[in-house]
Amino acid sequence: MALPRLTGALRSFSNVTKQDNYNEEVADLQMKRSKLHEQIVGLDLTWKKIVKFLNEKLEKSEMQSVNEDLKDLLQAAKQIVGMDHGKEAIESAAAFLFKTFHLRDSVGHKETKAIRQMFGPFPSSSATAACNATNRITSHFCEDSLTALVQMTTDECDDRILFGKNLAFSFDMHDLDHLDELPINGESQKTISLDYKKFLADHFQEHSTPDLKAVEKTNDSFLWCEVEKYLNATLSEMAEATRVEDLCCTLYDMLASVKSGDELQDELFELLGPDGLELIEKLLQNRITIVDKFLNSSNDHKLQALQDNCKKILGENAKPNYGCQVTIQSEQEKQLMKQYRREEKRIARREKKAGEDGEIAEGLCFDPKELRIHREQALMNARSVPVLSRQRDSDVEKIRYPHVYDSQAEAMKTSAFIAGAKMILPEGIQRENNKMYEEVKIPYSEPMPVGFQEKPVYIQDLDEIGQLAFKGMRRLNRIQSIVFETAYNTNENMLICAPTGAGKTNIAMLTVLHEIRQHFQQGVIKKNEFKIVYVAPMKALAAEMTNYFSKRLEPLGIVVKELTGDMQLSKNEILRTQMLVTTPEKWDVVTRKSVGDVALSQIVKLLILDEVHLLHEDRGPVLESIVARTLRQVESTQSMIRILGLSATLPNYLDVATFLHVNPCIGLFYFDGRFRPVPLGQTFLGVKSANKVQQLNNMDEVCYESVLKQVKAGHQVMVFVHARNATVRTAMSLIERAKNNGQISYFLPTQGPEYGHAEKQVQKSRNKQVRELFPDGFSIHHAGMLRQDRNLVESLFSNGHIKVLVCTATLAWGVNLPAHAVIIKGTQIYAAKRGSFVDLGILDVMQIFGRAGRPQFDKFGEGIIITTHDKLSHYLTLLTQQNPIESQFLESLADNLNAEIALGTVTNVEEAVKWISYTYLYVRMRANPLVYGISHKAYQIDPTLAKHREQLVIEVGRKLDKARMIRFEERTGYFSSTDLGRTASHYYIKYSTIETFNELFDAHKTESDIFAIVSKAEEFDQIKVREEEIEELDALLNNFCELSAPGGVENSYGKINILLQTYISRGEMDSFSLISDSAYVAQNAARIVRALFEIALRKRWPAMTYRLLNLSKVIDKRLWGWASPLRQFSVLPPHILTRLEEKNLTVDKLKDMRKDEIGHILHHVNIGLKVKQCVHQIPSVTMEASIQPITRTVLRVTLSICPDFTWNDQVHGTVGEPWWIWVEDPTNDHIYHSEYFLVLKKQVISKEAQLLVFTIPIFEPLPSQYYIRAVSDRWLGAEAVCIINFQHLILPERHPPHTELLDLQPLPITALGCEAYEALYNFSHFNPVQTQIFHTLYHTDCNVLLGAPTGSGKTVAAELAIFRVFNKYPTSKAVYIAPLKALVRERMDDWKVRIEEKLGKK
Repeated sequence: MALPRLTGALRSFSNVTKQDNYNEEVADLQMKRSKLHEQIVGLDLTWKKIVKFLNEKLEKSEMQSVNEDLKDLLQAAKQIVGMDHGKEAIESAAAFLFKTFHLRDSVGHKETKAIRQMFGPFPSSSATAACNATNRITSHFCEDSLTALVQMTTDECDDRILFGKNLAFSFDMHDLDHLDELPINGESQKTISLDYKKFLADHFQEHSTPDLKAVEKTNDSFLWCEVEKYLNATLSEMAEATRVEDLCCTLYDMLASVKSGDELQDELFELLGPDGLELIEKLLQNRITIVDKFLNSSNDHKLQALQDNCKKILGENAKPNYGCQVTIQSEQEKQLMKQYRREEKRIARREKKAGEDGEIAEGLCFDPKELRIHREQALMNARSVPVLSRQRDSDVEKIRYPHVYDSQAEAMKTSAFIAGAKMILPEGIQRENNKMYEEVKIPYSEPMPVGFQEKPVYIQDLDEIGQLAFKGMRRLNRIQSIVFETAYNTNENMLICAPTGAGKTNIAMLTVLHEIRQHFQQGVIKKNEFKIVYVAPMKALAAEMTNYFSKRLEPLGIVVKELTGDMQLSKNEILRTQMLVTTPEKWDVVTRKSVGDVALSQIVKLLILDEVHLLHEDRGPVLESIVARTLRQVESTQSMIRILGLSATLPNYLDVATFLHVNPCIGLFYFDGRFRPVPLGQTFLGVKSANKVQQLNNMDEVCYESVLKQVKAGHQVMVFVHARNATVRTAMSLIERAKNNGQISYFLPTQGPEYGHAEKQVQKSRNKQVRELFPDGFSIHHAGMLRQDRNLVESLFSNGHIKVLVCTATLAWGVNLPAHAVIIKGTQIYAAKRGSFVDLGILDVMQIFGRAGRPQFDKFGEGIIITTHDKLSHYLTLLTQQNPIESQFLESLADNLNAEIALGTVTNVEEAVKWISYTYLYVRMRANPLVYGISHKAYQIDPTLAKHREQLVIEVGRKLDKARMIRFEERTGYFSSTDLGRTASHYYIKYSTIETFNELFDAHKTESDIFAIVSKAEEFDQIKVREEEIEELDALLNNFCELSAPGGVENSYGKINILLQTYISRGEMDSFSLISDSAYVAQNAARIVRALFEIALRKRWPAMTYRLLNLSKVIDKRLWGWASPLRQFSVLPPHILTRLEEKNLTVDKLKDMRKDEIGHILHHVNIGLKVKQCVHQIPSVTMEASIQPITRTVLRVTLSICPDFTWNDQVHGTVGEPWWIWVEDPTNDHIYHSEYFLVLKKQVISKEAQLLVFTIPIFEPLPSQYYIRAVSDRWLGAEAVCIINFQHLILPERHPPHTELLDLQPLPITALGCEAYEALYNFSHFNPVQTQIFHTLYHTDCNVLLGAPTGSGKTVAAELAIFRVFNKYPTSKAVYIAPLKALVRERMDDWKVRIEEKLGKK
């Protein structure tokens, strides 16, 4: 018989495998890891150590110069590593340089080689600079102390402490079953007696510790005797047999659980009290022995009774409790157990008294085999049951939805332990772990077999509309065919989860066609009855989708337009468009503005949301608010808006379906990876090195190996990096490695006739790097290149001339360019939004992996992601869809609630609570209350979470009220919107920014104050100052900042200010993080200044309004206000503009000069004409105002505005030029009237004047003058002022006199000339007032205002006017309005008799 393997034995007989259950907290684990990480990093020479060493050894005076040198060294390191890496990498590179150069005085061959190996190609000037700086530093020391510094760090290596458990193996872990006989190496053993008691006795004598000796005689089982001993010592007066049994049962229960020793110790102490300390110690020492013996023991009767008891208690409980499973008991069960034990004791006591104690044990026999079968059965069950399942969840699992193809849910999972996080991975996975990296390979999945009920849909079978739209396609693919019926022939809301590249766009197309077919009558499409909105996550994608849909829908005459931050549309264009492609933010803003676009949002009939899994990213809340708004609109107006959600595969698709109001049995479609057009194999590589520089080097190395492997196999590769300048560096270092290893031949482009043609094209390119890299078969692609170069690179790659393309992620989003393999090198990406390096988002990874595999050529594609080891499990879980997506709505609840209040859709707390129930937040709060800070108890008491939602709303309401964005009356719970809140909502300003403005903003601020306020806005909160940027910021501050920047380079708001001014001055920046920060700042600042402008206008501060309007144009145009307005024309060359500014030629002067004069002044004869044309294209208007007082305090102004410039479509667009017009009072510093005004193209061309009529207040004493100011909304230097002068204004009298009562003969009633009327009056003549106004009332249609004292017969006057209506307009109606109900009633009673009965009128 072969000997048992040691590992097998250890596994079965020891507790080694129990370590599986690693229930130390994850946070704890991470802490230990980071400590270890610090330790490992610390072993090397670090920057901190160098600085510390210098500070200790040198005097203050010397440190000054040394600090400069250190700065130089860092600067050099930055040049060598590259701008796009964080501080850590730069410092560690500097330390590496210091180590390299500390004993050298020049850059030798050896050093160059070392640096090149570490960083790839580098500028030699930087290396020289580093060497010189290092030498200046080291000149202060002798060689020995330096060697000591470098040595010191290596000595510390020896005493590394690793964390983890030090497992002690004791060999008496397990005793063999006493029936077994084992021959060892063929010698027969001395015979083993079958007497169990004797065996036990022998066993304990051989193995046990001395203090067990005393026990073995008393009793058979160790546990039993220990417990008995303890009880004898403590409770001698109780009936101990029953107690022993009971206690053993409980103790065994505890020992067999999966708790760690420490946890058990506490629990045992609670149970046994201070007397039991010895017992606890013994129990824990022999825990394994006890448990194992118990499981394998024979019919020893006391044990038997004990086991039986346990079995009973646990059996009733229907939860198996063998080995290491957790028993979860509810409160009730616990109580039952207690009661049950009490009963047991009572019965046992009674039986004990009856003296039948022998009988109990006899009939009950206990079979270990049976126990084992039970245990296996239990394990089998446990396999399929989720741990800690809630009742509700397990019910959900049982429902099979017809269109959910989710292999993950059905397939068995293997559990792997990756980077310390437990994960479930698909089968067939391969792992490799070596010193440099850990690699996890997920092979591609076979495509799903075609089901028998699946029939492909052929285009020729569709109706005419469908055939037109899908021209050139033969049939729909599998996914499209499966959803076809629901998408094309029903109005159901749908959620479609499918992998990238599986053809989701065409599904959107199907729903669009369904919508069009509903508005198709008698061969005509009613285009003004519907709008379709397609929400795409990025501008690049929006542009691509617009092109795609325009092409397909053109034959149907449907207009598709893009509506994003880049592409503004006028009202008219929106009306003429049937389909809008937009981004979530833009659509949110459009639907927030109730007045203008209410018609627009009400005829939307189909809303398509692309990439719904964005819900868990920062932009999730925007999607939630759009959907919530749409769903509420559907319910309030009972209109039909269909929602289609498209998403990548996500784990909790049911939640998302609930949120989109999708019926899971009809509209929910889930397709997993087997449906990709080209199956995808994924490889994850985690680079292990802790030292940042080494890590970058290893990444390059690993990247090169992966690229080489693919290229050798004849595939093309795309390498994605995350900064524009990293593309060149990566390409260079790959070429460098290939040349050093002599493998460059694999990369060279194949020679052929086409190659020559391609080469010619490349040589024409203006981009130096593209030209240099091409001969080696490499190229680069990023958004900073010219459009034509990008197109060139794309075509070269798709024709196969380029083997390796290094690009940024924009390529994956905007252009459909597949390759067999894609590699993501490094996952740290600089996010301006966060102001730091963050992990590449899952969305980007999926999009990039979606580019792997070319549908027509490849059997499968490969996606490789190279990251650091600590992020490995993060990406694995994300890409194998393990994390349910949660809602991020709470963070922006205040802003979204304010938007709804401003829109008028939420007016009180109750409605707000209802509104929250439409969000994804609500769906997830109910599914997973703990994440959102709701305790389980609270959830049980309040399952709809109404209380919790109300709490949220009230809290947010108070915050908004405090910021004056709404008015919130807590007593009644009503919200009302304010100007400030509406402005914030329209301009997307965050609530905390408004708070800042309330604090800092007033009517008298200069330009630089405004910049300072803007740079403190919450929107820029995440922008940090990094040490490596300080120098560059300093340079920018000195070169480009025209205004002071409070805060300076050290503070983040100072940095924002500097970036904003540099952006306006069009300054150049080097560091990648600054470039992207700057773009982010400019984008947001423009919006914030616009909002401030509106706030100032609403507060009626003229000087401030004017300043802010100008500043917002300054940011838009990137021109300072004092530059020449002609700089806004790109056609004029810069040197001419500079000359214009030097000569101080203003626009007005230039208007009066002839073109040849201008040419002479500028020493450039031909340019005169161009300048003259530009001058006349700057928008300008002439205004004339005429005034007319209405009363002494109200003045009517008639303003005629005449455009005075030439129109040019390239410059002005095709619609009109917007202007702001306001009337300001310079003495009181107040705006009395303001309006937004559009000068239309046709008016400019026909020079037609426009009239504006408005009223303004005037005060006494009369001010000298008011100004009417017109300022262009877009153009700098385009403004006009018109003065209203009050010198010759004649106001009406203060109290106009009464109308003179003329001395007239009273009129007899016969003047009515109608007997029926005369009969109504019981007097013969009208009184003087009535006499005087009789003619006007009875014989004319003039409007009359009659003011007369009570009782002077005004009602009769009214009747006269009514008779006039009866006479002249018998079919018309007369309306009488009285202020009080009583008066109306009185008139009714009177006129019912007189007019109805006597005149026969109604």
